Parts: sequence; structure tokens; C-alpha cells
Amino acid sequence: MAISFDKAFGIHPDSLKLRAKNAEVIASNIANADTPGYKAKGMDFKTAFAQAASKQQSGMSRTHEKHFDVRTEINNGVDYRVPNQPDTGDGNTVDVQVERNLYLENSMQYQASLQFLNGKIKGLKKAITGGQ
Repeated sequence: MAISFDKAFGIHPDSLKLRAKNAEVIASNIANADTPGYKAKGMDFKTAFAQAASKQQSGMSRTHEKHFDVRTEINNGVDYRVPNQPDTGDGNTVDVQVERNLYLENSMQYQASLQFLNGKIKGLKKAITGGQ
């Protein structure tokens, strides 16, 4: 009997991809905190996650190696963030304290998703080996 990893893991692999992308966006903001004119970017995780879930439920699959795999083509939802501080004169909208907090929160959510996925893998392994 074949195991469908897509069904077993559900949306969680896509969640990890989105969390990793969000970490990149936040890290880019922190790295450019002193760059004049840099505009902070943010990710609407709920929207990107909803898009990933709807694409997974559509059941589309890659039938030829030159076709795009629509399941991995997730619109990441990255857009410019509305600044919560007045312009400091150089046009930069990055608030380092906010970015650090967002990075920490995203990191914890990434770890939670990873632990959940790890539990799923352990459960499948136990089912395959018979609990040995």
C-alpha cells in the first residue's frame, strides 16, 4: 500500500517554506536598517498560507518535467510594510526593534511547524516499522 506524503503531511511543508521566506524578508529589513531610502517589506502570512492551502486542495500535479509545479509556485505575499514611525529624514522605514521581534516570533512559529511535521514523520515511521 502506497503512502501519500502529500496527504500525510498536509499543508505543513508549505508552511515551513513560507516561514523560511518570511525569515528572509525580515533579515533583509534588518540588514538594510541603515540604508538610506530603503523601504521595509513584510509578508502577509495568512494570505500566502491561504493561497498555498487552496493550491494544495486543487489537486494539480506536475505531469511533465518542463511544466511548472504549481504546488511550489506560492505567491509569497511580500509587500512594502506601512511604517509605524515617522520618517527620520533618510527615507528608511525599518524599525530594528520591530524587525527583531517579528524575527523571533517567526522563528518560534517555524520551530512549532517543524516539531509538528517531525511528529507526523515519527508516526509514519512507527506505522511502517510496527512500533519497533
